[in-house]
Amino acid sequence: MLPLSDALKALYARVPLGMRLGLDAMNEACAVTGHPERAFEAVHIAGTNGKGSVSAMVEAIARASGKKTGLFTSPHLSRFAERIRIQGEPIADDALAALLSDALVRGSHLSFFETATLAAFLAFREAGVQLAVIEVGLGGRLDATNVIPTPRAAAITRIAFDHMDRLGPTLVDIAREKAGIAKPGLDIALGPVSGDVREAIDAVAHARGATTSSADLDVEARDFVKGARVGLSGAHQHANARIAYVLGKRLGANETAIAEGLANVRWSGRLETITTTQGPVLLDAAHNPDGVGSLIDYLTSLGIGRDRIALVFGVLADKSWQEMLGSLARVIERRFYVTPEGRAAVSPATLASRHPGEAMADAESALARARASVGREGLVVVAGSILLVGEVRSRLLGLPRDAPVAM
Repeated sequence: MLPLSDALKALYARVPLGMRLGLDAMNEACAVTGHPERAFEAVHIAGTNGKGSVSAMVEAIARASGKKTGLFTSPHLSRFAERIRIQGEPIADDALAALLSDALVRGSHLSFFETATLAAFLAFREAGVQLAVIEVGLGGRLDATNVIPTPRAAAITRIAFDHMDRLGPTLVDIAREKAGIAKPGLDIALGPVSGDVREAIDAVAHARGATTSSADLDVEARDFVKGARVGLSGAHQHANARIAYVLGKRLGANETAIAEGLANVRWSGRLETITTTQGPVLLDAAHNPDGVGSLIDYLTSLGIGRDRIALVFGVLADKSWQEMLGSLARVIERRFYVTPEGRAAVSPATLASRHPGEAMADAESALARARASVGREGLVVVAGSILLVGEVRSRLLGLPRDAPVAM
């Protein structure tokens, strides 16, 4: 067994393979390791935005129902171990080291994300997990997680523009790829989608022997969530909670467990406010126009004056950053630009030339300048990249951090 630091180093050496789409390598690795993906019941969740929040909600509901749970999500904010959770907690370092060592050897041909997925399956089998909630990494049809057999329940959350280079240029193209999680006999719960997107999802699902149903049109889900306390901020989380309610019911959870799960769910970096000695900081992993729209709706609901909000913004170059920044610039006047860690980012100077603001050398100096501009009672907002949110969150909370990987 490799020490965890060495196992992570070997895993990170596979990052250059990228987010490889295709199931052959994963199917082979699962066969070699005795099919760990068959050792537990699963919930499979795809979508552009909201899939992580729904995954967290469903896991919390299942745990409140008394099931031993696993949760696999990506990417991580601070430590890689956050991606693989048992009973709501990141996997222990010694267990992670052993499982990664095994996955690296027996899946020697796998990419970074494929190896992480295999390690999660192995972890859930070893821990005796009864139900694993599995978030799709990219798309759905050819995502490494799609090697699982027909799950107990599945969902597709919001469909928005992101990863168009891999999934297609239109929302219909993207929807078809997400719908590829469909399997015979499965009914997929859907979040709010437009008519043409629904038609595209239905066509793929029906061709695969599956059906779909809208959580938004589920009267029971709507009425329940209307009176429930949801532990995540933002009006958009109520749509996510309706999906989670539907999935919870399909898992056999009663309304007491669903209410407990929704109330106690935690999902870091999504409209998360951290109160520091200098003042509040709002972290949001909005990294596409749809996510930015939800962030702006939330800021508007707070009723804070424009002169009391400052933005720390950094974004990867392959995102729709012009549209994202344009929307934020209309509601936040004080802007401070930084370069997120990870793959190629838009330079702060380029951002400042698009919408006036200060180009900063690093996140620490940007936070300081943003705070000085609004004072102790003002709100500093950090958005644009989950990598930036992870860096700032780790800094504010003094958390150890593994290198970020946006996959």
